[in-house]
Amino acid sequence: MQDPLERLYGIKCVNIRLGLGPITRLLDRFNNPFTAYKTILIGGTNGKGSIAAMVASVLSHGGFRVGLYTSPHLIDIRERIKVNDAMISPQEMEEYIKEVKEQTTEDITYFEYLTAVALLYFCRKNVDIAVLEVGMGGRLDATNVVTPLVSVISNISLDHGEYLGDCLEKIAREKGGIIKDGGVCITAVKQKSVFDIIANICRDRRAELIKVGREIKVKRLGSGLFSYKGVRKNYGHLVCLLKGGHQIENAAVALGVMETIAMKGFAVNADAVFTGIRDVRWEGRLEVLQHAPMLIVDGAHNAGGVSALSKTLKEDFSYKKLILIFGVLNDKDHRAMLKKLGPLADRLIITRPDMERSLPPEVIVPVARHYNSRVEVAENSHEALKRALSIADSDDLICVTGSLYLVGEIKRIFSKIP
Repeated sequence: MQDPLERLYGIKCVNIRLGLGPITRLLDRFNNPFTAYKTILIGGTNGKGSIAAMVASVLSHGGFRVGLYTSPHLIDIRERIKVNDAMISPQEMEEYIKEVKEQTTEDITYFEYLTAVALLYFCRKNVDIAVLEVGMGGRLDATNVVTPLVSVISNISLDHGEYLGDCLEKIAREKGGIIKDGGVCITAVKQKSVFDIIANICRDRRAELIKVGREIKVKRLGSGLFSYKGVRKNYGHLVCLLKGGHQIENAAVALGVMETIAMKGFAVNADAVFTGIRDVRWEGRLEVLQHAPMLIVDGAHNAGGVSALSKTLKEDFSYKKLILIFGVLNDKDHRAMLKKLGPLADRLIITRPDMERSLPPEVIVPVARHYNSRVEVAENSHEALKRALSIADSDDLICVTGSLYLVGEIKRIFSKIP
């Protein structure tokens, strides 16, 4: 699939490259627009997009003008850049991309390009605060040009090993790079070795460290209900409609962020907290597209994400048979993912997202057959969905996972089914 920046706007970008030099010089030509508003920087391996959406939702319900920058998009590139949940318009997107292009004097990456567009757009739209999701890692990620009110590290698991390191400790050091001198870090990491690294970074930088499970405690009350006990605030009987127990933990992190920034000019009332968490929507994460048979899409694309998905499939859904559509990019640990998902499925359909970096089915199938005897191949997303719907009974569950790119394709295809 052609890069939408190139396809839509004629922009050619270099491949993934971590480093702040090019984005720093580019933004300097715009007089560093991100200094015109406050920011929140949200990193980690999984859950960072959900946390960002929750924080933005609460702030918006609290009356603030909020920019939200996330990645990747599922269907439309404009999904990445929103103000109070409204996407940047097609005309504005084109105008800002042209403006950034005119100021670009060296090769930059796709992510750097969009980051520059987002930060400039938020400035021109006079946002009070921008919630920024880190793209990859943290220390050298393009979003790390800002000095946020609070830095979030949701959790850490193995992912992007080629760029971030081949062990959790190396990855933790990279992601810990978003912690600022004298700042605040909120985290939900569980592994002791990982937490120790985050704690050491905070100590060295004289940053306050707040941990879910220590300063912040959350209790599930069933059916999306939960209570929250924080550093200064307590909330009972909150509602999170995003499926999966891990979303309750994500909500706890988001509420920790709200507590922290309340002292820095961004206080909201209890109604905004309740409504903001209840009404948040985050596409592509355990999203139900239809019932009977139930069709859900989930962008789990690493072992940590798949663990959360597997747990939710077992605990929060009822079905007769599970039909799994699976496709993955070539830099992901498909073996670890299939080890968790394969035994759960009654039928496993292997396909390939329309991406140059996608892993061919012939590489996946031998691994899949180690964990499931009923494996078949569909050449593309359309054929995979068609096949799954043809064999599913009304009380079955079809789950699409392995890649957010695959999820986006399935959503696009499904929206055109009469």
